[in-house]
Amino acid sequence: MSSVSRFEYIAMAGLLFLVLVATPWQLMGAEYPTPLEGDYQIQDFEFESGEVLPELNLHYTTIGELLRDSSGSATNAVLIMHGTTGYGGGFLSERFAGGLFGPGQLLDAERYYIILTDAIGHGKSSRPSDGLHMEFPEYNYDDMVRAQYRLLTEHLGVDHLRLVMGTSMGGMHTWVWGYTYPDFMDALMPLASLPVEIAGRNRMMRKMIIDSIRDDPGWNGGEYTEQPPGLISAIHPLIFMVSSPLQWQKEAPTREEAEEFLEARIQRYAAGLDANDMIYQFDSSRDYDPSPHLEKIVAPLLAINSADDQVNPPELGILEREIERVPRGRAVVLPITDETRGHGTHSIPAIWGPYLEELLAELEPAG
Repeated sequence: MSSVSRFEYIAMAGLLFLVLVATPWQLMGAEYPTPLEGDYQIQDFEFESGEVLPELNLHYTTIGELLRDSSGSATNAVLIMHGTTGYGGGFLSERFAGGLFGPGQLLDAERYYIILTDAIGHGKSSRPSDGLHMEFPEYNYDDMVRAQYRLLTEHLGVDHLRLVMGTSMGGMHTWVWGYTYPDFMDALMPLASLPVEIAGRNRMMRKMIIDSIRDDPGWNGGEYTEQPPGLISAIHPLIFMVSSPLQWQKEAPTREEAEEFLEARIQRYAAGLDANDMIYQFDSSRDYDPSPHLEKIVAPLLAINSADDQVNPPELGILEREIERVPRGRAVVLPITDETRGHGTHSIPAIWGPYLEELLAELEPAG
């Protein structure tokens, strides 16, 4: 496969065509089977740090029914993983689930078994804020993926995945899945991620978030009784990470509107974040680095980023370089348009849906 065919900067006119042409997966508000929530407890889970948690709780949401072939192997399971500070249920929005899981849509939950996990340290899975605070084990991305694998295989009875995909941190987890369990899936689609060590400005912003909390006396070594002021300071670089300069200029074209816009976002983040959880969430990427393992990924992989992503800016050229090492890999960088939303473009299937459709069409029929 040539480098031109494996990496694409999509022409503006072409993208607008894809966005504007009506196709079934774009129909919003579509109905799909009722999501079911559950929990799985793993006893004495050992982390890569050597620490052991007597009981690790993993929360998840499933939609649809698991199907198997004549040999008993799962044929229709799809794993979708969330970003840093998120949770699996966050995908159950009209924009995401309403554009993917309904009848006739790309991941029609009458055909697929959708699995939305809460990663370690997130959502309703075990996390520092449950009570251990800074005594919680120092988990990393490998721990998170290994726990997901055990949830699927030991509890949900999933021995094979039709598709692994994720957004932001979930996109990074998708790369880890690809080389850790290379024969476990038919295809992979990481969104808004890069398959290299977290370094440069990306790591700097993450360290700003961590240090803003740790350096606040109110944090008290993690033993605070109310959220410390440092949490708000940590939210500031987080806002820049997910910012969309074009869209934010349009939404806040005056000084007054910009300040109101900023305050609303600070309050929205603050309402759902915990200082200790946030330290762990952003530090868990500290040793993430798929680059030595990319040749081990054997399933078709389609990586999708957007040109206005402040976390993974295209001028770095990293995705274009590294995708050449993935045997069946291809990458797309979406141009900035009125539809893209910076890093958050990862959660708008109306934009990248055609590429998911293309990826699924390339696969052999399910058994």
